[in-house]
Amino acid sequence: MTVGILVIALLIILIGAEVFTNALEHLGERLKITEEMTSSIFTPVGTALPATMVPMVAVLSTFGTQSVREEMAVGAILGAPLMLATLVMFLTAVAAISRRGWEDHFSPECTALNRDLFWFLIAIGLGTAAIFAPHSMKWLRILLALGLVLVYIVYLVRYFRTSRQSGAKGRRIQASERLYLFRLFGRLGVTENLPVIFMQLVIATAFIVFGAQGFLQGVERLSVWTGVSILALSMVIVPLASELPEKFNSLVWIRTRKDTLAFANITGAMVFQATLLPAVGIMLMPWEPRPEMLAGVIFPFAATAYLLFRLRHGNLRAVHLFVNGFCYFACLLVVLGWGYVPVAAQ
Repeated sequence: MTVGILVIALLIILIGAEVFTNALEHLGERLKITEEMTSSIFTPVGTALPATMVPMVAVLSTFGTQSVREEMAVGAILGAPLMLATLVMFLTAVAAISRRGWEDHFSPECTALNRDLFWFLIAIGLGTAAIFAPHSMKWLRILLALGLVLVYIVYLVRYFRTSRQSGAKGRRIQASERLYLFRLFGRLGVTENLPVIFMQLVIATAFIVFGAQGFLQGVERLSVWTGVSILALSMVIVPLASELPEKFNSLVWIRTRKDTLAFANITGAMVFQATLLPAVGIMLMPWEPRPEMLAGVIFPFAATAYLLFRLRHGNLRAVHLFVNGFCYFACLLVVLGWGYVPVAAQ
């Protein structure tokens, strides 16, 4: 029954994410957004919506106790950047090797990739500092949270300034499929205009919120059944279900040598997930030095610092990203090991 709830909730979330992404493509086409901006900002933020909605639903919902909701939210917030910086990078390497071989080199646009990784490390550093900030020092926690928001704002400003200075106009994004509402109700006079696009965005968001509610209830039941803490389960399961499916585009792009698109889709989401949501967590939740939380920031920091080092001091190959995979599975052992409490002891 517990697994069934999780599967059904996941399917609802994925349907909502697909419908949302379709509407987002049409909105980008209407706004004449370039493919470069789409890969670095528009797509990562849009595809991060499912992982973003889960902690927000956990905070705002009324099911369970407040501590249960807070643990789910904190786990979901920490789990997304952890998975992106480690597991997704590793899977990208595996996808590249299957098509391009072990010796092939990646050739992404290095300026953008260096920028994303650098700002991600700053964001993780601020989030880690906030873990050790006493709750009695509210002013310090607020400053650190505002610092994370400022990091993302500066990141966006630097991105647009670099794009403007380079003079690169880029190709404008084109939607890959017709708007779903038009495909369903086109015969009834529905057109692909802005009001209909926004209506589809609202419908997709409602699907994601509803699915997230069921998913969170399933995680709570799974915690009772397995004896693993809700925080640990949320760090592992929530991003796997809500974020990972949205990053399969990168696996396709890396196999077809679209390295810039593949990496930007990951690193742009890393910066977003490591700034705005952790800022909310620092101000509203028990952001404190538990072993699971420390593992959730130390391993992605180490994996990203290593990746930035490789990028700046030599060619980047798929085998180098196996270190990121090692960091993920090592973190998994730490998180689940510390979070396990025998059922009889509960």
